[in-house]
Parts: sequence; C-alpha cells; structure tokens
Amino acid sequence: MRIAFITDCQAADYSKKLDDFVGGVCENGENQAAIYLFGFHNQPQVSYEKELKGESDFFERAANLSRRVKSVVVCGCITDTRGHKRKSALIAENGRLLGVSDMIHAIDGEVGSGASLRVYDTGIGRMGVAVAEDIIFPDVIRSLTICGSDFIVCPYGKMGQMQGVLLRASAYSFGVPILFCGDGYCMLAESSGELAFASPVSPSFIRLKKQKEYH
Repeated sequence: MRIAFITDCQAADYSKKLDDFVGGVCENGENQAAIYLFGFHNQPQVSYEKELKGESDFFERAANLSRRVKSVVVCGCITDTRGHKRKSALIAENGRLLGVSDMIHAIDGEVGSGASLRVYDTGIGRMGVAVAEDIIFPDVIRSLTICGSDFIVCPYGKMGQMQGVLLRASAYSFGVPILFCGDGYCMLAESSGELAFASPVSPSFIRLKKQKEYH
C-alpha cells in the first residue's frame, strides 16, 4: 500500500499541482497512492454553516480530489460549529465524504474538544484517525487499536522534537503502524517501534505493509 504525505499545501492546491505532473496522477503511477495525507499547513477554518449553505466548498474540493486520485484523502482543518472551533480531520474516498473526526482533547484552550474517536472502513482496510495532539495521549491509540484499526493516521500542525518519540512508543506499545503528517515533516512508525520513514520533502511517497504485533 503506497502512501502520499503532503506537508506544504492544502488539498485544493495539491489538485492544481497534479496538473503540472507529466501524464497526470491517474496515468503516471509514480504519483499514485492509496492514501493522500495532508497536515494542518495553512488549512482554512471550515464553517459547517457555510458549507451547508453552499457559501464555501472545502468538503467538496477534498471529496473531488479523492475522486480524481481514486484513493483515500485525509485533510487536517479547523472546523467551526457556530463559534465552537475544533481541530478536525476530513476523510473522503473515491469522491465520497466518509466523515469528520475531531481532536477529543482540549490543549491550552486553543480549540474545543470533540466527542468521540472513529475507525473508518475503507477499501484499503480499517483506518483509525488520531487528530493532532491526540497522538500525545496513549489511550487514544489504544482505543483505536482495540476497535480494530489496521493502521492509524495523524494529521498534525507545527511539531517539535517529541512527536517522533511518542509516535514510535505508541506504534510499539499498541502494535499498529502510525502515519504522521505535520507542518513541513512526515513520519511513519512501524509496529516494531522503528521509525521506518521520515522526510521534509513534499510530496513524499512510501509503501506501508499493514502488519500488527501484539506486545
């Protein structure tokens, strides 16, 4: 399973970049992946009210990108529900919006907390979603693993030095691969606890072997 990490633009901007690739994404296997994971880099605030009224189209553009690449698209964003803001991740597959997951922990009052965790059934397996700083909390990864995640994705914003350590520890402790896409940097931690991939390059492509280990 091939993963694309995009750390320097939004989903809509990436769709425009595909036009510059020779042959296009669907014709050129070099640019094809099963998952396109976007962090929070310059992601706009998305108002549910404006989306429902048709005054904005963030969800539609992300879904359209997933249709174009014929894959799963995960986008970090800030959602606004009548003034209540949350860090969220939008998940779409093959042109269909599967759902929106929120960060369930409130950190330093920057945003509010969400309600629940979710595992998504996709064509490439069961995908758990840990939004942003939720990756800090082991109970989040444990819960997603217990609920049957084959792998976990984490869209993130600006990162420091600790995220790589936490990623490896969680992947090892709960025996599940974790894909991390931050602002300008991406990582893949395998269930063995090894950091199998890390890069500042965007887009970065890596192959993931879905392999669980119960430690």
